[in-house]
Order: sequence, then C-alpha cells, then structure tokens
Amino acid sequence: MPTVKYKRILLKISGEALAGEAHRGLDFSVIDSVCEVIKKCSALGVQIGVVIGGGNFWRGVKDGADKMQRSHGDAMGMLATVMNAIAMADALCRHGLDARVLSAVEMNKFCEYFTRDTADRYLNEGKVVIFAAGTGNPYFTTDTGAVLRAVEIEADAILMAKNVDGIYSADPNKDPTAVKYDSLTYDEVIARQLKATDITAMTLAMDNHMTLVCFALKDPENILRVVCGENIGTIVKED
Repeated sequence: MPTVKYKRILLKISGEALAGEAHRGLDFSVIDSVCEVIKKCSALGVQIGVVIGGGNFWRGVKDGADKMQRSHGDAMGMLATVMNAIAMADALCRHGLDARVLSAVEMNKFCEYFTRDTADRYLNEGKVVIFAAGTGNPYFTTDTGAVLRAVEIEADAILMAKNVDGIYSADPNKDPTAVKYDSLTYDEVIARQLKATDITAMTLAMDNHMTLVCFALKDPENILRVVCGENIGTIVKED
C-alpha cells in the first residue's frame, strides 16, 4: 500500500479542466478519470473535500465584464459551481463512492446547506464532500472559497489541479522563457505577483499556515501522486 502524506485534502479543480477539449460544458471522460483517482485516494483512507470552479459555464468577471452588475455576474458564477458539483457528485456515486454536495447558498431542492460540522462528519464517515457556491458572496473567487473550506475542515493541504503543471515566473503559454518553481513561500508568491491564486486566497492560506500544491490535472493520477508525497508541480508553504 502506498504511504499517504496528506490524510485530509481539499482538491480544487477548475471548471475549464472538466470541459476537456471542448472548453465549455462537461466532458464526462475527464470527469470519470478524475473520479477513478479520487476513488483510489479514498481507498487509501484519504478524506476528500472538493471545490470546482464554474468557468466551463460562466466566469462572472470575464463573461459579465461591463455588461452587467458584478454581484449578479458573480451569482451566476456561483450557480455554475453548483451545476459542476452536482455533476461530480453523480459521477462519484456511479463509481461507487458516497458523495454529498454542500452549498454556501441555501437551495434545498438540489443540495444541502454548508456547515462546518456537517462537512466534518461526512468526511469522517468516508464520504466525498463537494463544496459549492464559493463563499456564498460576490467579489470572491472559487480559489478563495477553496482555501476557506480547507481551513474550516482543517485539511492537511490544498491540491490545486490546474491546466498548467505548476507556478511559473510568467505565463508559459505566452512567454517561452518562463521558469517553473518547485517551491515557494506565500510571501514570494504575493511579492512576485505570481498567478497561483488571487491575493485574497493566498493571504488567507498564509494566515492559516495552509499548504498548497499546484499541479496539472492533464494526468489525473497526479492527484494520487501528490497525496502520496511525490514532488510534482509547485508547493507553497511557510519557510
């Protein structure tokens, strides 16, 4: 049996990653591959919380831009994360896992309302808990929502599964000279204005000594590798 480094994790997945090659909507081949790896982690006794962005359906700041009031655009973004959470919970159940969606906004027809104690109980019972609707407030990203939930459930680490394989000095898709970092401190990320998360999320992680590991979701097995302590992507933590 592999040795587990992180026994309780918060897995943050971008909505765009779940869209696959279409870049919009849901690619269930991608979702199924992620579910298979989550199942492997769960079999090792890892307690798993998940936060999924909504960018495959709607990005409040980008899609709404100056066309609508920011709070309304962000509300639509929160609803997009709920759709993704329901889809992921359904897929996890089809893979034999018990998954529950906890929303920061009350919508009892579709999912349960989030409380820290409910989440903690479900995690201890071996259920996968998917946190939806961000923080429940506009002007906050799902990255901030992920850090907040990780702090609340006392996760050992946040696994940031992204479209790039770590944190770079610049956008590697635009700058061929961009350098990938193996490890960084919170202060370095903030001072260098690196695009790991937004500043609010990174500051919240720093204030609560929360380790982040940023890596590529292109190979979903990377989730398991990080859980088992392999040096993949970029780790952000204290000195």
